[in-house]
Amino acid sequence: MNLQFQFDGNMSREVLESYLSRAVTAAFLFESDTLEDDLRVIARLGAKFLGRASGTWGATGNDELHFARSKALADRVHEQDPEIILQACVFEYITTEMEKERIPAYVLEAFGKPVEDRCFRFEDARMLPEEGQTEEVFAGGAVPDLNRDEARMWFYYRATKYIDCGYEALHMGQVHMYTAEDRGMKKTYELFRMIRDYAAKHARRHKVLMDAHTHGVSVNGELLFDYHAMPFTRAPLERYEGTRLVLVREGFSEGGLNPNGWSGEQMPYLMEYDNWCGKMFDEATVEEAIANRGRHQMARWQWWGFDQIGYFANQPEEVRNHLIEYTYRWTQVNNPHAFFEIPFRRTLGAAPVRFERGDNGKIDYNSEYQLNNKSAACPMGFGQEDMVKACWEDGDRLREGYANPEHLIRYGCHEQYDPETGFKLPEKVVVYGSFQPFVGCEENNSNSEVTRMYYVGDNTYTLTVIIPFAGEYDYAVSTYGTLSAVYTAHGYRAASGDGCKARFTTKRDNSIVKFTFRYMDNKVTAEVVE
Repeated sequence: MNLQFQFDGNMSREVLESYLSRAVTAAFLFESDTLEDDLRVIARLGAKFLGRASGTWGATGNDELHFARSKALADRVHEQDPEIILQACVFEYITTEMEKERIPAYVLEAFGKPVEDRCFRFEDARMLPEEGQTEEVFAGGAVPDLNRDEARMWFYYRATKYIDCGYEALHMGQVHMYTAEDRGMKKTYELFRMIRDYAAKHARRHKVLMDAHTHGVSVNGELLFDYHAMPFTRAPLERYEGTRLVLVREGFSEGGLNPNGWSGEQMPYLMEYDNWCGKMFDEATVEEAIANRGRHQMARWQWWGFDQIGYFANQPEEVRNHLIEYTYRWTQVNNPHAFFEIPFRRTLGAAPVRFERGDNGKIDYNSEYQLNNKSAACPMGFGQEDMVKACWEDGDRLREGYANPEHLIRYGCHEQYDPETGFKLPEKVVVYGSFQPFVGCEENNSNSEVTRMYYVGDNTYTLTVIIPFAGEYDYAVSTYGTLSAVYTAHGYRAASGDGCKARFTTKRDNSIVKFTFRYMDNKVTAEVVE
């Protein structure tokens, strides 16, 4: 990829993907007490998109201070690198603290309301319970309802204030929650156009990018978001030693007319280690929780009883480094339009990590994951900056050379016929074997959708996977899940049963393996890419 970071107004796909390829989750960076070292790491890595750099869960109760601190961060970052995009958050949660904030006159005027001196009203903005519902979705607060003027004014107010502070991207949280009463999202589209119009006049480069946790929202082919954002999905390696897990092939980013004016069958999207509470078990360690609750329960309970960033941060340093490289490579080969939003700074909630400080040698807890190498300037750094630098220096060679096709849902083979014989080609072809648990499904499952192969034309099916651990694995190919006609690299003739498999060896962790099957020739190969 030829990285490009210049824009003014609408952004080309090349520029958007350049920014997403250098994206990090820098959650609440405006609160960091190690900002100077954070800026050093940002410069060293060449990060260009600082996700979630400001925002608040609910309401601050003192927006004047919040936006002053948010602007101070943006000014300092742009002093170092004016090309960087900072992202702020407008979440799916409100509290009565919003009633401490006065509605600016320009907000009331934008919604055709009479200008008056009043604060926001929580009860007029909240999502009302469904009939028979007795509990709040969030304790102590509520989901806003964008079918109501008060909620839309709250969103507009916060979005425009961040734009005024120098933020050029907005993460809009869980969009499908707060739009539940807005049938067809008609009012949401109108609100987001208002925000974009404001940015066109007031933003640093006359543009604001908008995303949310969604696979896409499209009305008459017109997309609501510039790109999409999704957390990862995992499968535990329950049968193997330790508490390892693998990522599961998934993800689809809706195509259509992008707000920037160009179209595509799929939009770019970010994938991230999400957070919600840190950890769910009360025991001091996951080993104790496994002993008390059973290995099966813990394996199936989120990420071994943690949220995503909590699991990652609580691994030993060598495992964290392994996971960064694994996730970076996994994202590149599993969808050419997906980008790994590297964890740079993220709250750990109930899963703080205890280790030795880099300034005085004392044992301490860090309640925030920080990418930085540990030093006196960042005494509780987790130390992944070298691995991230190595990944980004490796670039897009795997995406460009080995990524699976973009038709993740369709698989590409429907009513396809061999041009020579007229023989109908199978729609479903599955590669299976001992490697399958390491890509997120059951071992030797010849009917798995997870390891279903893509038809790429010319009688050929392919699938690219990442194998997280070095070793020897077996594999074979079945059509339509049947074991009555199994194909391997041993020869072109079909075999019957599960015993006939070929083998491949990965000499290093996080190797890429590309399986290829030519149907009429019955030729099977496994290419290992270190």
